[in-house]
Amino acid sequence: MPSEIRQGNISIRTATLDDAEAIVGHRRGMFFDMGYHNEEELNRMIGAFRPWLREKMASAEYLAWVASGGDGTIVAGLGLWLMDWPPHMVGPGSRRGNILNVYTAPSFRRQGIARRLMEAALEWCRTHGIPAVILHASDEGRPLYENLGFAPTNEMRLTIGESK
Repeated sequence: MPSEIRQGNISIRTATLDDAEAIVGHRRGMFFDMGYHNEEELNRMIGAFRPWLREKMASAEYLAWVASGGDGTIVAGLGLWLMDWPPHMVGPGSRRGNILNVYTAPSFRRQGIARRLMEAALEWCRTHGIPAVILHASDEGRPLYENLGFAPTNEMRLTIGESK
């Protein structure tokens, strides 16, 4: 993908470590929008996420794309975590892409920015031989992901230590 794609007043580019705090803010905003409003829990999560993000970006296990408005302010972003994956029936590769931290600032939503970010990440996966991509969809994001070809799978989750 080119280092920057412009469309109208929005440009999309690959993120760098200098963008880490914007990505951290997007993750916080994403969880807040999904109903997690406990400030202490959000701050604890972000405190743990920040060093993880920096480490994964530095090792190129986490790639990201950001969208900027006309003044250069980052208004949206998306991450791609390249996960080591054992041989599997779905996709023969040793890595799997995990899309996460998809976030668009409220005043920039419904303009196709998240779609353009997704298209950039998926094109990167095609170009670099990543045969399978997964994500966890919010209710708001689900229609976009389905439109891009994502399908529900049989994944289940158990959070150890929490009551049922």
